[in-house]
Amino acid sequence: MSDVTPGQVLEALRPIIDPDFGKSIVDLGFVKNVKIEGDRVAFAIELTTPACPVKAEFERAARERVGALPGVASVDVTMTAETRGQTGSRPQGDVLPGVKNIIAVASGKGGVGKSTTAVNLALSLRSSGASVGLMDADVYGPSLPLLLGVSDRPETVERDGEKRILPLEAHGLRVMSMGFFITENSPVIWRGPMVHGLIRQFLADVDWGELDYLVIDLPPGTGDAALTLTQQAPLSGAVIVTTANDLSIIDARRGLKMFEKVGVPVLGIVENMSYFVPPDLPDRKYYIFGEGGGHRVAEELGVPFLGEIPLEPRVVEGGDAGTPIVEHAPESGAARAFSELSGSVARGLAVLASRTPALADANITWVND
Repeated sequence: MSDVTPGQVLEALRPIIDPDFGKSIVDLGFVKNVKIEGDRVAFAIELTTPACPVKAEFERAARERVGALPGVASVDVTMTAETRGQTGSRPQGDVLPGVKNIIAVASGKGGVGKSTTAVNLALSLRSSGASVGLMDADVYGPSLPLLLGVSDRPETVERDGEKRILPLEAHGLRVMSMGFFITENSPVIWRGPMVHGLIRQFLADVDWGELDYLVIDLPPGTGDAALTLTQQAPLSGAVIVTTANDLSIIDARRGLKMFEKVGVPVLGIVENMSYFVPPDLPDRKYYIFGEGGGHRVAEELGVPFLGEIPLEPRVVEGGDAGTPIVEHAPESGAARAFSELSGSVARGLAVLASRTPALADANITWVND
């Protein structure tokens, strides 16, 4: 029979600090279901996002610390994740009731790779184990059908006396785009009220179901569609995409200021097409559009810098083929950068969500034979 107690197990785990929250995983309530059976100890560590970059480090440290307690012969650590949302902090009504976190991906101008970033961010979040949807709010130039290789027309069903639009499935994502309803050569010529109505329909009439994250690809700039989204959707946070050149940086500032004015937290700035690495010179980086612009504007405006996405031909090739880079070349530098971006975004949202609801206490079960 072991003399170890649940209190000793928690004290052994208390020095493990979550770097995003700056607190012990015990104080944060991450340690769940402590069970002691003879000389065997089992417990779970529930993270706020499956994209946590220190998950393996937490598991190793927990196993070592509890295993060092006198009388403990084996330690079983189960790593889980429960994505926390901010839906309780803003009124929703009938808009996206089952979505925990809504992420707007925006840019001050076109041509910076915003849609490519939105697609690969969504896929990277999905690959971490989260349920993810992707909404194309760029009604004038919808590009998600091409980038994801889907072109079917969504079905409509009747539920609870109301007609609901079913999103399409692509690469494990639930997807909705204006591009599914128009032909390839059809121009989209709409005035502001029509844009407002379509976006409202995508938010309220599409059956998104239960999602950990809904990534919304906004149109470039700060026009009608972008403003409608900020007013209609309970956005959890925004990611600003830019390149390093001065014009993109100026426009990125405008986009960031728009989100600040409407009270949407800016999760940070990501610099796309940041540098090029020649295949025959893997240790060299060429900053074609300038160096450090995204980092400077993030520092100037007091928001996180979320990283640099390298310029790679395979990003374009995969997008044209409907197979994004994180799917067809996960070992590439761009795919790894998108994975790091998704982790930073998920952790930023988890920290924001923790400021509203209280974190649960540890759930302890003591079974000592």
